[in-house]
Amino acid sequence: MAGGNPLGLGRDIAIDLGTANTLVYVRGQGVVLNEPSIVAVDMRDGKPVAVGWEAKRMLGRTPSHITSVRPLKDGVIADFEVCEKMLRYFIQQVNASRWSRPRMVICVPSGITGVEQRAVQDAAEYAGARKPVHIIEEPMAAAIGAGIAVHEPAGNMIVDIGGGTTEVAVISLGGIVVAQSVRVAGDEITQAIGDYVKKEFGLDIGENTCEEIKIQMGSAWRLEEEFTADIGGRDSLSGLPRRIELTTEHVREAIEEPIQAIVDAIKSTLDRTPPELAADIMENGIVLSGGGALLAGLTQRVTHETGMRAVVAPDPLYAVVLGSGQALENIEAMRGLLTQTGID
Repeated sequence: MAGGNPLGLGRDIAIDLGTANTLVYVRGQGVVLNEPSIVAVDMRDGKPVAVGWEAKRMLGRTPSHITSVRPLKDGVIADFEVCEKMLRYFIQQVNASRWSRPRMVICVPSGITGVEQRAVQDAAEYAGARKPVHIIEEPMAAAIGAGIAVHEPAGNMIVDIGGGTTEVAVISLGGIVVAQSVRVAGDEITQAIGDYVKKEFGLDIGENTCEEIKIQMGSAWRLEEEFTADIGGRDSLSGLPRRIELTTEHVREAIEEPIQAIVDAIKSTLDRTPPELAADIMENGIVLSGGGALLAGLTQRVTHETGMRAVVAPDPLYAVVLGSGQALENIEAMRGLLTQTGID
């Protein structure tokens, strides 16, 4: 169809509403948006000043009346109003028609409570989604997005390490057999780096710096080639700028606790897995997805501690949103995997 709305009227969308990033999939187009889940709010009138990348760039650089808010904490909504405004902004970015109400599939952590799930659905409806809002559990979406045949009668383990939560699940015959959701993930790893640098070196460093250290220097297993970086921050005592030498060994020591918590969640889920499915996992391996799966040496660490081969999903950052998108594209075939409420 020439002209008109380039994205189509009321295109259905799937959203991976993450603590760190929000990704949006538009039916028939694929992933069209990937932005940080951050909103810069003007405290004087409560209105959003910037959303997504623009708001992230403002972190630690705003005047006193503007504050950067992360509306999600540990995978669930911490600030309902700001979350609804953020969702509305993202929906408007991908849905050119202001009057259409798109059908929506939205991801939630497997350990979410009924009240928390209702908050996600309400936020989506207030932001312009059509009722009912379809809900899919993150580990199921991640497994579909990672190319696992979820309807087969075989056990597969998926570990989705996001920003706020790590989801560990064993999937067979289109259902989650055992699952564990721990509120330790990428954000805790980032925070651990900042805490360590402050404690060991008396240096305060910003969130964006911690994030950069995690991506460039973080590892869960000894690296073949260890290296050092020059890090700048503010001296905790004098308040003056100062630089330190940080090694990859320092960073590994800093993030040991959250990494061990993730490994323990995998081990305790395996412990509760029925023997036949455990044998399947032994054969198929453990699949890691989410941003945390990109941490250097994590597959070696998981393999070493569980005795089972660990592999990274083909597109770990997009696994959840791609899985939600596939559920959206085949909504009738996938209906058994989706929860829907909000029907009047």
